[in-house]
Amino acid sequence: MGLTKSEIFTDQQNKLASRFKVLAHPARIAILQYIINQNACICNDLVEELGLAQATISQHLKELKNIGIVQGTIEGKSVCYCIDEKVWNQIQEEFNVFFNQEVKVTKCCS
Repeated sequence: MGLTKSEIFTDQQNKLASRFKVLAHPARIAILQYIINQNACICNDLVEELGLAQATISQHLKELKNIGIVQGTIEGKSVCYCIDEKVWNQIQEEFNVFFNQEVKVTKCCS
């Protein structure tokens, strides 16, 4: 049986790529920025704030929860979300390691 495409890459490469993929949507960036700017957990404020349908926001929150950057609790009909600071810091460090690699530019692209 042949390898799947993800199997030819390291676990770190796959993990980093999946995090980039989740964060590549502007609605998810807006959700994260909104939560960060609140300095508190948010509960059901996103529909009004972002102007997106509840189902759309729920799907984006699900993707953010899947990579662990957002955590949520359910209290009755209310669902509250906040940033998981530990995961936020891990992702920030992983991105910093990736982007802090030295790049040597050659004249071939000029």
